[in-house]
Amino acid sequence: MKFRVERDVLADAVTWTSRSLPTRPPSPVLAGVLLTADAEGSLVLSTFDYEVSARSTVTAEVEEAGSVLVSGRLLAEIARALPNKPVEVAVEDNRVMVVCGASRFTLLTMPVEEYPSLPDLPELTGSIDGDGFARAIAQVTIAAGRDETLPLLTGVKLEIEGDTLTMLATDRYRLAMREVHWNPASPGVSRTALVRARTLSDVAKNLSSAGSVELALAEGGDIIGFEAGGRRTTSLLLEGDYPPVRRLFPEQTSTHTVTATSDLVEAAKRVALVAERNTPIRLSFTEGQVVLEAGQGDDAQASEALESTLVGEDISTAFNPQYLLDGLSSLDSEFVRLSFTHPSKPAVMTGQDSIDGSDHAEEFRYLLMPIRFGA
Repeated sequence: MKFRVERDVLADAVTWTSRSLPTRPPSPVLAGVLLTADAEGSLVLSTFDYEVSARSTVTAEVEEAGSVLVSGRLLAEIARALPNKPVEVAVEDNRVMVVCGASRFTLLTMPVEEYPSLPDLPELTGSIDGDGFARAIAQVTIAAGRDETLPLLTGVKLEIEGDTLTMLATDRYRLAMREVHWNPASPGVSRTALVRARTLSDVAKNLSSAGSVELALAEGGDIIGFEAGGRRTTSLLLEGDYPPVRRLFPEQTSTHTVTATSDLVEAAKRVALVAERNTPIRLSFTEGQVVLEAGQGDDAQASEALESTLVGEDISTAFNPQYLLDGLSSLDSEFVRLSFTHPSKPAVMTGQDSIDGSDHAEEFRYLLMPIRFGA
């Protein structure tokens, strides 16, 4: 095998493809990246660890077609360090020669015949704007669990019904839900899947800039695939029944408040400076204002008052500071609406772009569990 490729093209492709290589692979070959050059002028770089696969296709000047398997991390480090000149790669016996300007590297090969076949991409389910998809993913994945002993909660539930794609995630203390419109391959398509939050975050980071992202999910299948801009990734789905979290959103609320989002974010950050670990920020809403407080007794204390509208009775509640800020930072609207049924029950955070709520939208909803606090 022998080919020539631009240095930046190679560096970007091998860095992206090798990003998910396991730190401790169960088999040595799974630490490798498979390079396949064909006579038509394309170079395909592939990785697979039996859970996640990645494939990137780039243009190259192929003099001799073939395949070779080399250490993915080492090749990525070398490619990033090369001078900005064309790179020539050639296989000689059991070694790979990498030449770029005056730089020359020799890498040992791994047995290609021992490398597993990558899974096929499932049938195309639909496509979605990359930027909008990335934003929706960022809003939802903040609420996904990090505890690997509860694997179901480390996932994001995808629900597809026609031209609506809904994502839900929870770690038991908060719940995020986002609905987006997308372009289904068939009008009546209906699918559900439980996808690892880190897989979706990786898609948002690495594929969304390509414009449109294609999503592939077969009915009853066990893998999901994403493709954009010559890059393709698949991932095994999580197994199990996700809890019926949709029903946690109340059908009606008796009280709601509206506050300028940026003002509430900045005030919460300041007041949280004195909140010790696992202690809440208290919010007391009365007509015309909200007072934020943290700390009590002999500890450091802080308070700040902001303008806020209130519909309903006065209400006081308390939240984990980081969970509150996560939700506020996920809003794209000028104002935040907090809806309550009771001070001790979860509050629903949504956004609106006017103080009167005439444009109140619920594409993104964030349910936040309050924390009990003493007088």
